[in-house]
Amino acid sequence: MQLVRDLNADNNVDGILVQLPLPAQVDAKRILEAVDPAKDVDGFHPVNLGKLVSNRRDSWHARRPAAWKFCAATRFPWKARTPVVLGRSDIVGKPMALLLMHANATVTICHSKTRDLPEVVRRADIVVAAMGKAGYVQPDWIRPGAAVIDVGTNKVTDPGEAVRLLRNFPERLEKFRAKGNVLLGDVHPDALQIAGALTPVPGGVGPMTITMLMSNTVKAARYGVFQRAVAGH
Repeated sequence: MQLVRDLNADNNVDGILVQLPLPAQVDAKRILEAVDPAKDVDGFHPVNLGKLVSNRRDSWHARRPAAWKFCAATRFPWKARTPVVLGRSDIVGKPMALLLMHANATVTICHSKTRDLPEVVRRADIVVAAMGKAGYVQPDWIRPGAAVIDVGTNKVTDPGEAVRLLRNFPERLEKFRAKGNVLLGDVHPDALQIAGALTPVPGGVGPMTITMLMSNTVKAARYGVFQRAVAGH
């Protein structure tokens, strides 16, 4: 907490990113809420989440997950879209649903306890998977031609699970056997044969997340310079 206070007060620091998860004995919410909202490049502070809820487009602080960048790049006519967001976390699920809703899409938010989940997902023309379970979304859940944005990054170490998920990807399976682990998304890799577009794991949402954090840090720096100029510092 003292380190966060020191960074908040340091004009040489423009952005603060709290690497999650924190150790179990540390109250992550207390730490996140202590960060100066103007230096919150992750957009996790309640003030910045509130700006996202109220669709404050004048604020860069409002969290826009990397998955949103992929959606925005498609230039879909959003009012005709029926996306499904799998996951309800403050980090991805809720912000994604809000951004899609603000874009006039008709959004459905699901989770592992949603009734008839496969059938709900099949109605979606855009699927955002952010549940943190390797290969959870099965290929037959995907509507043919749907755009699938896989946010999951799951380290698989069990040989049986790796064979089940990578049976049709011998090169990746061979790499697993050599390394002993593999990174897989929340969507079963076989969905590649059905989806109209599918972000890769690794190499998809992850690098875009880093890019957006760097972009937010630059924006925070510009904001800090402006604020100090106004204050006469």
